[in-house]
Amino acid sequence: MKAEEFRKFTVEELSAKEIEMKDEFNRLKFQHSIRPLENTARLKEMKSDIARLMTVVNEKQLQ
Repeated sequence: MKAEEFRKFTVEELSAKEIEMKDEFNRLKFQHSIRPLENTARLKEMKSDIARLMTVVNEKQLQ
């Protein structure tokens, strides 16, 4: 997801989305430790999306 898409959500929605994305990232990481994922780039994408989301949350909290 792009930062512009995240900016449309409220802080509460972003917090819920952050928890959801972190859970999914941990699931992918666990699956990858058991057997290699077909698309390992997904891990990097998830990590970047989480960082992007957290940046938008911080921006909104400063406003």
